Amino acid sequence: MSQFALRPTRICHACGKLIDAEAVVCTGCGVMQPAARALDTDKKVLPAFLLAMILGPFGAHRFYVGKNGTGLLQLLTLGGLGLWTLYDIVMIVTGNFRDKDGEKLTEWT
Repeated sequence: MSQFALRPTRICHACGKLIDAEAVVCTGCGVMQPAARALDTDKKVLPAFLLAMILGPFGAHRFYVGKNGTGLLQLLTLGGLGLWTLYDIVMIVTGNFRDKDGEKLTEWT
């Protein structure tokens, strides 16, 4: 067993670099980070999944997680003719879909 424990991480809001969850300043770009908050988003996987399956071409799942800009793009392109929606569904099911703050959706209900 390793004597080093892995620390929780999050994504820098300015440059997107992976940083320590408790970091005050990003080590990559030097931008001050917002106050530490819960590691997970309050958005749930199940509603995002159901919205993507039923209303995916209209970007409903993206509006749900706060990604209004890309939600509008999906609405105008019908989910990238379905390909973008399919990609998002795979990302949601595999646990890699993120909300507008870059936090992963981890809890199903």
